[in-house]
Amino acid sequence: MNEIIVFAILGLSLIFFVWGKIRYDLVALLALIILAILGLIPFEKAFLGFGHPAVITVAAVLIVSKSLEYSGLVNLIVRIMEKVGSNPTLQVASMSGIVALLSGFMNNVGALAIFIPVAIQIARKNDYPPSLVLMPIAFASLLGGMTTLIGTPPNIIIAAFRSTNGGPAFSMFDFAPVGAGLTIAGLIFISLIGWRLLPTRRSKQSGEDLFQIKNYITEVRVTDDSDLIGTNIQQLTKDKDIDIKVLGIVRHKERIHAPGPYHMFKADDILILESGTDDLKELISNAELEMVGHEDFVESVKEKTEIVITEGIIQANSPLVGQTAANLHMRSRYDVNLLALSRGDRTIIKRIDHEVFRSGDVLMLQMREEQLSETLDEMKCLPLASRSLDIGKPKQTLLAIGIFVTAIISAVVGWLPVEIAFTLAAMAMVFSRILPLKDFYTSIDWPVIVLLGAMIPVGEAFETSGAAATVTRLMLVYSDIFPAWSMLIVIMLTTMLLSALINNAATVVLMAPIGLQIAYSMEFSADPFLMSIAVGASASFLTPIGHQSNTLVMGPGGYRFADYMKPGLPLTLLVLALGVPLILWIWPL
Repeated sequence: MNEIIVFAILGLSLIFFVWGKIRYDLVALLALIILAILGLIPFEKAFLGFGHPAVITVAAVLIVSKSLEYSGLVNLIVRIMEKVGSNPTLQVASMSGIVALLSGFMNNVGALAIFIPVAIQIARKNDYPPSLVLMPIAFASLLGGMTTLIGTPPNIIIAAFRSTNGGPAFSMFDFAPVGAGLTIAGLIFISLIGWRLLPTRRSKQSGEDLFQIKNYITEVRVTDDSDLIGTNIQQLTKDKDIDIKVLGIVRHKERIHAPGPYHMFKADDILILESGTDDLKELISNAELEMVGHEDFVESVKEKTEIVITEGIIQANSPLVGQTAANLHMRSRYDVNLLALSRGDRTIIKRIDHEVFRSGDVLMLQMREEQLSETLDEMKCLPLASRSLDIGKPKQTLLAIGIFVTAIISAVVGWLPVEIAFTLAAMAMVFSRILPLKDFYTSIDWPVIVLLGAMIPVGEAFETSGAAATVTRLMLVYSDIFPAWSMLIVIMLTTMLLSALINNAATVVLMAPIGLQIAYSMEFSADPFLMSIAVGASASFLTPIGHQSNTLVMGPGGYRFADYMKPGLPLTLLVLALGVPLILWIWPL
């Protein structure tokens, strides 16, 4: 009976994870509480997961990762890009290689976030669309995370599972032989073939203008002098040189949804439009329109200061996620004006100040120039415009490297457990003022921490209730017919498919007990099964929702959901084809 209850709760959790309307950490917490109330997790053990070494390690690694960004180390690496020629293949290869290298030693989302503005600028400078390079560097960040213990949370969790099941935890570079081989093969594919499979969605703007998003939703007001007064929607949209859709009209505070082609415009109408910034700029200029709130914001700034318009991507840990501009009172709280919103290929049907923000949304913001970097950092938005680019703070680079290397050596040679070594490193980064104290806690991706803390007891209940054993028996039905190594393919492929739909850390917590049960049932070493799960969890190339790195590039790359399959499917098959032989070579059954 207990295993049926666990199956039901995990099944519902998976549905909610995929649905995405409720954030994954809340879903995990809800599953934990329900299992505790039903007696499947003792009350006194319900929250022990938050003190698990894997959770502490992930938090410490995120702090150290942010410190490396602040140290100016990345500035030195980025300068290498200036010496690369204009050939797209070389640029994709060099950027992907650097991102993969960084992702092995810092949070892979952080490594990618640093390079997104760089990739956009290089693409514009060399006159090719950024869509050709953004997805490759996102995939490179996932590949690079496979190479070390601290490269990605799934590796840390896998190491913890090994230690709690009778063996020593995987060390810092135990993942490297398999991970590095797959990373090199993946980078070769990305550089030579992968980027060529991507859509070429090109902007018409010059390199001096802001990077173009293809489907911004914005609001403009029809002024008293506008040429649109007395005309209708059909007349506005008949110009084939301008691609603009009228999604709605607000007149006297009433919303007219999906107005017909012969709907007439009147003075003071607020038009809700979908367009690229180039077409929007031309329409505003030619038809005497004004962006809603634009002039009000400029006039509200009394001091002599430069007002700029910039673009930024909402990151997963942003306080904006799940909120609206109206709820947040963005103007008063952040001193910014929201001009437009873009959401990849997803449709926006509300007014932009009432649209709930999601991770990966691209915002067009108006703000004071001197507060630009600080405000974007507070909002946890990744800047896209060149004038917003601020990669690290050039201070104490050597000290930061020294602290980081010392932590790695301490963990590798066994002087300190990895969670202690990196917690000390995180504290040292703050004491040495490399990382500002105010960023000590904001550097941590708290939803991931809560997810891990909640899912570890849930994973234990999955195992102790017998549910994991039941799944194992089902997977072993044909084990006598097929060779033993085929189970590694099944495990890795199942993990890949799950990680394409839900958070990869949650995937590992669910799959690790199954992998261990299969290994013990077949009387094999658990190591190749755990390594297969680690690789499968990082190989999340099929969808934009499986990993934050994929979500981050969706908006600025102008990608659609199906675009990820084009390079993602062959890359997934490549990892599967090479991963199992590599694992069997390094970690035999």
